[in-house]
Amino acid sequence: MQLFNRLMAHAMPWIPRALIQKISRRYIAGDNLDDMVASVRQLNRLGFDVSIDVLGESASNLQQTADTAREYMCVLTAIQEHGLRASVSVKPTALGLLLDLQHCEQHMEKIVAFAGHHQISVCMDMEDVACTQKEIDLFAKLRVRYSKLSLALQAYLLRTYQDIEPLVQNRSSMRICKGIYLEEQSQLVDGAWHDRSTINSHFLNHVARCFDTDTFVAIATHDSALIAQVLELVHRRNIAKDAFEFQMLLGVCEPLRDKLLSMGFSVRIYVPYGKDWYGYSIRRIKENPQIAGHILRSLIHR
Repeated sequence: MQLFNRLMAHAMPWIPRALIQKISRRYIAGDNLDDMVASVRQLNRLGFDVSIDVLGESASNLQQTADTAREYMCVLTAIQEHGLRASVSVKPTALGLLLDLQHCEQHMEKIVAFAGHHQISVCMDMEDVACTQKEIDLFAKLRVRYSKLSLALQAYLLRTYQDIEPLVQNRSSMRICKGIYLEEQSQLVDGAWHDRSTINSHFLNHVARCFDTDTFVAIATHDSALIAQVLELVHRRNIAKDAFEFQMLLGVCEPLRDKLLSMGFSVRIYVPYGKDWYGYSIRRIKENPQIAGHILRSLIHR
């Protein structure tokens, strides 16, 4: 079944867009600001905090970057006006990281300055390895002036052991995730752990390093075995519940997220919204081939 799911995932370009859209409704809060606000309010009522992501990455022109930056300002205004328990997550390539670094920095600074003024946290998402150093450099430059900015690090990269040190030394909040970008083989040779089954141990090491240094860490995973290991570490070291939070994607592993919340842990739901629902859905399906099984069932039912 796993092999079949992977084959289905690679067959996505031939699946009707209407069907992809139907499936994506579980994982995306809609395509406009009102849809997002309604989704966040519901999650807040259930007890979850939220991180909002405006869909779209790797902008192809500067107008797109300006549009995305403007949408993030609308999101921050909505958080403030509606009293939402929410932060935002930003992909620098959506703001022009690979087009014009200066423009990207200007957009990021405007977003984090407004967010910081209203005590709203911003997390800079980590993207593929071609962006890693650029994003770390951009974060380091902005973090000096804006304390509400955090950075995502990916456990599948070998370099994360070095990249995490300046962050914990400065007590910079961070998100630890496994890493979902499907790199070219040439990029993987010296830069990543090849065996995906070994990533959990490195993930756990990075979380432990944050605990060692009293650095707040967001633990972003849906892997129940890994979460069990994290909880064991928390209990063994008597880590306070406000020293970390769990993060999970909208619509994914809901029984597990509900269980963590019922145990008294903070759980933040990553809520994407926007017009780029198709691109996001295709990426998620390729990253998690099990979703392909849902598509097969929908095709059979139809």
